[in-house]
Amino acid sequence: MNDPAPHLLIVDDDERIRDLLRKFLARNGFLVSVARDASHARRVLSGLEFDLIVMDVMMPGEDGVTLTRALRETIETPILLLTAKGETEERITGLEAGADDYLAKPFEPKELLLRINAILRRMPEPLPEHTAPKVLSMGPVRFDIERSELMRGEDLVRLTATEVQLMRIFAENLREPVSRTKLVEDLGRDKGQAQERAVDVQITRLRRKIETDPKQPRYLQTVRGEGYMLAPD
Repeated sequence: MNDPAPHLLIVDDDERIRDLLRKFLARNGFLVSVARDASHARRVLSGLEFDLIVMDVMMPGEDGVTLTRALRETIETPILLLTAKGETEERITGLEAGADDYLAKPFEPKELLLRINAILRRMPEPLPEHTAPKVLSMGPVRFDIERSELMRGEDLVRLTATEVQLMRIFAENLREPVSRTKLVEDLGRDKGQAQERAVDVQITRLRRKIETDPKQPRYLQTVRGEGYMLAPD
């Protein structure tokens, strides 16, 4: 039995772009729903679950970055931001808000398809019920490798798909430095300084969820000249 097609939500105030993306992505095997602005997106999300959200940043009213930040309080659905601004700072702002990736307009539809598939591949696979959990302890925080769950005490800490993938990469390289270049490659990103800086932003976000004092990390450490290293208890 074939797996169901991934369901995408396109959020863009430009009707022409919405229709073009909906038709293109549908031809490539996705189920696609659309929303014209943040308010519309909220209503759609209240009744449906999606595998990924593709969202324009520059929308009237509530912009894409603000909506991303708000959604991250309640859902873990991967978010790919579309931005007309090519500056690195704009992209970093989106990642800090909780986006998993970004794509600058104008873009080739094929590149969007590649980015979407790369994000979906990073999503954790469902595991058999009988799988014995393997847990990393970091003070009051625990990461269940098999279930891709981060717990602080009895509370579940929400992780994005990218943060889950980072934790899995570090779990495979415990107490060994992982270079920024390797992290970029393992996350399926293009190479370059901008992507390495984007990884730095993801690390900063992850530290806020792991560390008691993110500014003086004990567990997700920076190894000067070598990269980052996870050293659990």
